[in-house]
Amino acid sequence: MEFKHIPIMLSEVIDGLDIKSNGIYLDGTIGGAGHSQEILKRLNEDGLLIGVDRDREALNKANEVLSSVGGNFKLVHDNYRNVKAICQSLGIDYLDGILLDIGVSSYQLDNKDRGFSYRMDAKLDMRMDQESGKSAYDIVNTYTKEELEEIIYKYSQERWARRIAEFICEYRAEKPIETTFELTDVIKRAIPKKARENKHPSKKTFQALRIEVNDELGALNAALQDAIDILNTDGRIAVITFHSMEDKIVKDIFKFNTLDCICPPESIICTCNHKRKLKLVNNKPLVASEEELKANPRSESAKLRIAQRV
Repeated sequence: MEFKHIPIMLSEVIDGLDIKSNGIYLDGTIGGAGHSQEILKRLNEDGLLIGVDRDREALNKANEVLSSVGGNFKLVHDNYRNVKAICQSLGIDYLDGILLDIGVSSYQLDNKDRGFSYRMDAKLDMRMDQESGKSAYDIVNTYTKEELEEIIYKYSQERWARRIAEFICEYRAEKPIETTFELTDVIKRAIPKKARENKHPSKKTFQALRIEVNDELGALNAALQDAIDILNTDGRIAVITFHSMEDKIVKDIFKFNTLDCICPPESIICTCNHKRKLKLVNNKPLVASEEELKANPRSESAKLRIAQRV
């Protein structure tokens, strides 16, 4: 299928990165290169764009899109959590800007063969990198009832997590749960009819499974501090998140790096030697405009935070 990609808050991201024409920029979740092509347009022959993604299909599309703009880019098949090692492998010490657009892409959601969507029947997969790691099938069919309950509640706040875990375990005792529609049927049976009104019953559980499959929160936590450390002075980092858990991680790490002291409040003398590394470009997260929401409903939950290295 065609790789469709609508970049979220495009003008806000580009303005927020404050792009230098001869700078080095890294898009750690390049997807269909919607944001990256606009970055590349603003670079001269001395500038460089590095695009990273776990999904080879995304990288193939990015190569096609960026090649029509210019040649000063490099694409890397890797997890953005390895941002420091990626830069070292390319002989790059510091970056002038970093973009992280967290979460699943529209292409991944809409391509039924990837198994991300509860609206299309497909094999349970949900891996962003189809060449490695456990799939949603593995989790649904091998995790204990307690483990399933924990991840479903932790990553989606699904109030029916315990019943869903119980129903999954009862079903798979007879046969493995192999497809998205099989899992959706199990979830529907677990959630009382009244609780299923006005929303799809599988939405939260599918979100939780996707986060667990791809270790999305772990990757974000691992990447952010390294990303901040390899920013040039005045370099900027922009992060787009799509749910509260992601946004809290970004907010907390950004805030920690704006502090000049992390000693306990009762300390009379500072002994931590902590120095701030960031200043916030926007104190509150930016959100999509009404116009963008009408054109792209998937931007509804997006939040953009931007910070600058000091």
